[in-house]
Amino acid sequence: MSLTVRPAVPDDAPAICELLNAIDVIEIGRPETDLHEVRDDLGHPGVDLAKDSWLAYEDGRLVCYGLMWDDSGDERIDMDHYLLPGSAAAGVRLFELMEGRAAERARANGAGRAVVHMHLNTEPTLDTAVIEARDWRRVRRYQVMTRDVAALGAAPTPPPGVRVRDCTAEADRRVAYELCELTFADHFDHQPRGYEEWLEHQGGDRIDWSLVWIAAAEGIGDAAVLIGGNERESMGWIPNLGVVKDARGRGIGGFLLRHAFHAFAGRGRETVGLGVDTENATGALKLYEANGMRLHFAVDTWELIVPV
Repeated sequence: MSLTVRPAVPDDAPAICELLNAIDVIEIGRPETDLHEVRDDLGHPGVDLAKDSWLAYEDGRLVCYGLMWDDSGDERIDMDHYLLPGSAAAGVRLFELMEGRAAERARANGAGRAVVHMHLNTEPTLDTAVIEARDWRRVRRYQVMTRDVAALGAAPTPPPGVRVRDCTAEADRRVAYELCELTFADHFDHQPRGYEEWLEHQGGDRIDWSLVWIAAAEGIGDAAVLIGGNERESMGWIPNLGVVKDARGRGIGGFLLRHAFHAFAGRGRETVGLGVDTENATGALKLYEANGMRLHFAVDTWELIVPV
């Protein structure tokens, strides 16, 4: 069998998307990767495609894809690795190349080591014994939660003293950014971003600001934010929901969540989803479960320490 590896180029996005959806079907039962997501990843400002992307082919068939980026400017390096079953040699070859590149990137940042993170489904196509033998270890678990919103009751009423507004005004967009940075500052794996970088991370020109809401609480001011997105073919999506510490326990997070459910339902969506760190200290998982969200699938964060 002939194995070849080359960097990706933007025109590879459709083939990569097809590979990722084939893996989705195996791991979670249905395709859930959209082409715009792949294109966004390939265009990530922290990616030099010639050095930070890999496509592995067996006898001309694409079987493995890797991508690496650096949001920290320090030791933290992130990567994705996707592999079809039965192609272990291609998977190992990409790990060898990617681990070496991670060390190069950390060294260029002046760090003494690379701390590499990668997400894998809890039942991945990859044999995890292979990466455990390479000193990778699980460090965190995330759940993708979903809820059917096709048949909801009456629209929710804000808690006493709470007002909600969308972010169609430019000034409110910066408030949303500041609230995201503030409320997620202590979360595992959070990478601080400037405003423009945050905009790009949220989708850039595709952000629908009518699906971004800020809640202001009496005596506190702007206290919570929910970011919604309607781009995914499979479901409406909530990438961020954050409440400042002084406003927690007042029902604001649950209200924003239900408010979003109704907004998505009004746009014809049947399902809404989000991801949650199962060890989140704010009790986010219990909040989502209390509002009718259930496990769709789970992913583990794997970590590798590479000396430079």
